[in-house]
Amino acid sequence: MKLFRSVPLLGWIVVAILLGILLGPVMPDWLGGVFLTYNSIFSGFLGFAVPLIIFGLVTPAIAELGKGAGKWLGITAVIAYGSTIMAGLLAYVVSRWLFTASMSAGGVESLDEGSGSGFAPYFSVVSAPGDSATEIVLAPVIDVMSALVLAFVIGIGLTAFRSRVIFRGAVEFRTIIESLIRRIVVPALPLFIFGIFMDLSASGAAIEVVTKFLLVVIVSFALTFVVLLLQYAAAGAMAGANPLRALWNMRDAYFTALGTSSSAATIPVTLASTKKNGVSDAVAGFVVPLGATIHLSGSMVKITCFSIAVLLLTGGDVSFGAYFPFILMLGVMMVAAPGVPGGAIAAAAGLLVQMLGFGDMEVGLMFAAYIALDSFGTATNVTGDGAIAMIVNRLSRGRLGPQAQEEADEVVETLDPDPDQRHSLA
Repeated sequence: MKLFRSVPLLGWIVVAILLGILLGPVMPDWLGGVFLTYNSIFSGFLGFAVPLIIFGLVTPAIAELGKGAGKWLGITAVIAYGSTIMAGLLAYVVSRWLFTASMSAGGVESLDEGSGSGFAPYFSVVSAPGDSATEIVLAPVIDVMSALVLAFVIGIGLTAFRSRVIFRGAVEFRTIIESLIRRIVVPALPLFIFGIFMDLSASGAAIEVVTKFLLVVIVSFALTFVVLLLQYAAAGAMAGANPLRALWNMRDAYFTALGTSSSAATIPVTLASTKKNGVSDAVAGFVVPLGATIHLSGSMVKITCFSIAVLLLTGGDVSFGAYFPFILMLGVMMVAAPGVPGGAIAAAAGLLVQMLGFGDMEVGLMFAAYIALDSFGTATNVTGDGAIAMIVNRLSRGRLGPQAQEEADEVVETLDPDPDQRHSLA
């Protein structure tokens, strides 16, 4: 356990991918079946847990944001959500433009676990009964969209009726869900990803998939800078400041987040950097901690780029009409994402399955690709908070009353009661 904790999750993911590619072609069928059985168990459990994850995270997030329904809290939340959605739209357009020709019919559209590799699980965990005698049925308590709608209904209801008992129950249930992700889902990911790449390698598709995903990594990384330039261009235009100089003033926050992969740990540096752009102490103290919780444009870019790539590789529907609702719902999920490495993609897994039709292999590829750029997403998120602070500073003329500060403090405290545990808000 000490060794596992001493190596970051990204390190284990890289090791799992490399070992899967190397060992897949020489893996005995009986041992390959063991790993695919593990993958089936993990996938079945994840399918059972995803609706609970969505309900447990979204319900208190909506209730907590609604508790302080003050003017500036609402304005800041709308700006943050709009910024996240615009980042997703930009990533969608660029991904369609750059990836369509090279990734359409990418060769994995017909591959399920065990297809074409000679491996087969000894038994499977499925969500609905089938014809096989080796299937174990683990049906979700509620489907993904029902869980999301129920979370909205109860969350909005709590803002109206302010039931302390139900609200406290929702917050405590979220603690259980975050522990589930932190202690079970995330530690189980490396072996799950190993099984996926072992299967891909044995069937001859691993190298092609990895090679094409390298292009997605490069594009995603470049897009995070484009998003920051656009955010600061808008902020500079409103505040009458040089956008490039304002962005350069945030460099300490960017590199601190890059090294720590923690929005919470970067807050003091983000505050100091934001004030260099002429943002008042009151506005910086209001926007930066709140933005660290609800503004995740970098995470949106990563998930959008990689999900479009996976859809193209597997022959999925990437039309705007089919994909835009996913962006809108993903923006909500990013607000509720738990602060552990891979937490955002774990929270988004239900939407990937329900709205984009992803299967076990596609979800595994998303986990691996997302975690590879985890720290860059965090750095983009916190640096973008500085642009939002400039906009709010201009709109409020640098003055926010104590009530607004108290509302923000209350939201941040309830959304992030223990910053030390929120390792990566990306």
